[in-house]
Amino acid sequence: MDETEKPSEAKRTTVGPPSVLAYLDPNYWNERFSSEDHYEWLKDYSHFRHLIQHHIKPDSSVLELGCGNSQLCDELYKDGITNLTCIDLSSVAVAKMQKRLFSKGYKDVKVLEGDMLNLSFADESFDVVIEKGTMDVLFVDSGDPWNPRPEAVNKAMAMLQGVHRVLKPHGIFISIAFGQPHFRRPLFNAPEFTWSIDYTTFGDGFHYFFYILRKGCKPLDANADVKKVETPSLCLYQDELDDEDYLFRTNIDEIDDQI
Repeated sequence: MDETEKPSEAKRTTVGPPSVLAYLDPNYWNERFSSEDHYEWLKDYSHFRHLIQHHIKPDSSVLELGCGNSQLCDELYKDGITNLTCIDLSSVAVAKMQKRLFSKGYKDVKVLEGDMLNLSFADESFDVVIEKGTMDVLFVDSGDPWNPRPEAVNKAMAMLQGVHRVLKPHGIFISIAFGQPHFRRPLFNAPEFTWSIDYTTFGDGFHYFFYILRKGCKPLDANADVKKVETPSLCLYQDELDDEDYLFRTNIDEIDDQI
């Protein structure tokens, strides 16, 4: 497991739920958050801090989708990014995060119960919207990654439409994900969106994708390739093979697509 995990995580006797379909069940998350204080999907902040700092200014208004029990907002706050709003569908996660942040003195961070598929915020409310592993959950039951089920696509599009709407002009959507560019591009590049699409990767043996979508900056050639990077080989360290991230990712993208 990741060295940054808390003792409560290390005490787990199993890695993840019996089926990835549990990730779609709100009751699963409420039960999990009731007994789990902290878990970081897709590595902790230290692994992509340099990328965040390149794109988020200290005075940016930031919305985090699906905060769960991650400490991403804590780390952003410590880096001087304090205009933060975090939402999660789980009332348990929201209550525990509110208590944690209050105990640290981060009283101006807003933590709200909310649905990323139906954002309640006004148009053009945020400079930055960020999600880490949350969009991936929508694809755990999507079937063929090259031809996902309409239900999964509709949910992903509802999320992206909401993100695009609440972003200010030239605002940035940061998506930190397992999903590879050839699976994400058809969604990101839908005609209704005006953002440019760029990405990079981070991680050691197990690579993750860091997408940067800037509203209002779509190139004239909408079919132009997004920035390409070398596709990482599947060379994992043992702690990564044992991690819940790995078990989750094998249900998001075909392993053969990474070899």
